[in-house]
Amino acid sequence: MWELLQDCWKSFPVDYFLKLVSDNAKLSSRQRVNSELFTLTYGALVTQLCKDYENDEEVNKQLDKMGYNIGVRLIEDFLARSSVGRCQDFRETADVIAKVAFKMYLGITPSVTNWSPAGDELSLILESNPLVDFVELPDNHSSLVYSNLLCGVLRGALEMVQMAVDVKFAQDTLRGDNVTEIRMKFIKRMEENLPAGDE
Repeated sequence: MWELLQDCWKSFPVDYFLKLVSDNAKLSSRQRVNSELFTLTYGALVTQLCKDYENDEEVNKQLDKMGYNIGVRLIEDFLARSSVGRCQDFRETADVIAKVAFKMYLGITPSVTNWSPAGDELSLILESNPLVDFVELPDNHSSLVYSNLLCGVLRGALEMVQMAVDVKFAQDTLRGDNVTEIRMKFIKRMEENLPAGDE
């Protein structure tokens, strides 16, 4: 079964994973795609990347890149389904991410905490992470950031709403930490690219 999932992943582009997440968000809680299938599919992806690339750092980059591509496309689905308007500031954006986006697509609600004094950096604390169910990192992959896809998704989605951010895992229960913490830092508000002649 595991080998079959790995082989299947090679033939599925990022769109497959995006569709799986998006379709899951459309269904009622009783109809949701089995979370174990979702976890196994993601596990097959990470396993294949570990085989394809020589070191964990490169796998981490690939997960971030795939996540970014998913985030760029997922934002339209999110805005259409959530009816969320334009956020006024980074605090409001963080609340929407935690209370609406994570809940909609992963069924969890991280807490928003550890704000920097300037209000430009925060932590998302995940009580649970559906991507890591049944997962143990092998000793030879100690620097693998298994759920790095999530960082890319956040970065890509926020870039599409003109917000440049840096996103990284600060702590991870998979690596023996007490909590899973995603650290997000606001870099700048990006100017909208208007077609020539438009104002």
